[in-house]
Amino acid sequence: MADKETALKAWEAIKTMCQGANHVKKAKVKTMKSEFETLRMKDSDQLDDFCMKLNGLVTNIQALGEGISKSYVVKRFLRAMPNKYLQIISTIDQFRDFDKMTIEEAVGSLKVHEEREMGKMMVEDN
Repeated sequence: MADKETALKAWEAIKTMCQGANHVKKAKVKTMKSEFETLRMKDSDQLDDFCMKLNGLVTNIQALGEGISKSYVVKRFLRAMPNKYLQIISTIDQFRDFDKMTIEEAVGSLKVHEEREMGKMMVEDN
């Protein structure tokens, strides 16, 4: 800025830098939203790890000034689950209101299902 001859030239330089920053911000949001939309949990992934990854993406998108509704995050989270959770996701879909459900409640429901499945397998092994 010190080398700018007039206030107008300095202002134009600042404006150009800010517009560049806005383009970078928009590009980052677009990239993160794309990753959010295509994110899928693999059978080998741990539920907590996947949830942390998803929450990290949502937090980063929101930090850049882009809004995402809680109900949309819950719906996207459930769509990203592998088939082993299909039964509990169907139950959640039938009996829960996504507009009132939090991501923590969705994760809790899946964890309960996971624990029940583990308990069932332990009984069958004995």
